[in-house]
Amino acid sequence: MSAGRAASLEHRIKAQAYGLGFDLAGIAPLGIADSAAAFDDWLARGYAGGMTYLERRADVRRDSRLPVPGATCAVVVGLDYGGREPPGPVARYARGDDYHDVMLDKLRALHAWIASHVGRDVPGKAYVDTGPVLERDLARRAGLGWLGKNTTLINPTLGSCFFIGSLFLALDLAPDAPFTADHCGTCTRCLDACPTHAFTEAHVLDARRCISYLTIELRGEIPAELRPLVGELVYGCDVCQEVCPWNEKFSRRLAPESPFVPRAAVAGKSARTLAHAILAMDDDSFRDAFRGSPMKRAKRLGLERNAAVVLANLGDTSAEA
Repeated sequence: MSAGRAASLEHRIKAQAYGLGFDLAGIAPLGIADSAAAFDDWLARGYAGGMTYLERRADVRRDSRLPVPGATCAVVVGLDYGGREPPGPVARYARGDDYHDVMLDKLRALHAWIASHVGRDVPGKAYVDTGPVLERDLARRAGLGWLGKNTTLINPTLGSCFFIGSLFLALDLAPDAPFTADHCGTCTRCLDACPTHAFTEAHVLDARRCISYLTIELRGEIPAELRPLVGELVYGCDVCQEVCPWNEKFSRRLAPESPFVPRAAVAGKSARTLAHAILAMDDDSFRDAFRGSPMKRAKRLGLERNAAVVLANLGDTSAEA
């Protein structure tokens, strides 16, 4: 393939990604992750908490050449989920449809378009959050942003309120220039604002203290000393992103047709109203309310636990934490 045709193909792939609705797109080479040593140290310190699945394929996560044999590059994309939406008891990313489904459908459509465009089958696989991939590392390699002090990937024109997905391909594509600058400077707003002081230092999060972990990933009771710090957050936490100057300036409102527009089960509900609604649900009503929602991740038992904690924090004696 000539240099001109290769450049054209890369341009067309990214243009198609934008056409499918993605807000960011870049191409990354595969290899040993720049953050591999930091990831190993993070696991060794026990900061993953009960997320033991992160250890099971740690060797594959460290080297992005391993998840998909034969793959040589990845098209990495970002999809905005509305960082300018009003705050509430549910993190912004989880109020609408499940981003895994939304992004995988788009990435698979992109994969099919690439195969059609080059006129042959192109081995590859799409990943969104659940595969053995250090996605932020790969996204930085693709030029999509830098790793903020709150550990989120920050894009200089979008902020950090976007999902990351990747399409691994066995295809010879020239990569984009990696993002090498760090535009956080001396700012520590995210570190200072964390309600549970979950950041042990810049770029290092102890998930065991993070409200998102406590209300989503943790199985079992939330430690008693951390319950008051959860406040009115029923599912997830946006605090470290809300205070980020890059989000204050560049985050967006959702378009009315976005799949991430809040569903009826959570739209406009206060923490008290949502907590009571969750505690009143049976299995059928829970399934109806959260079918196709990322909030299923916590399961009914986890959401009930969170609701009880929030009501206790509100001084509502109708539920026990």
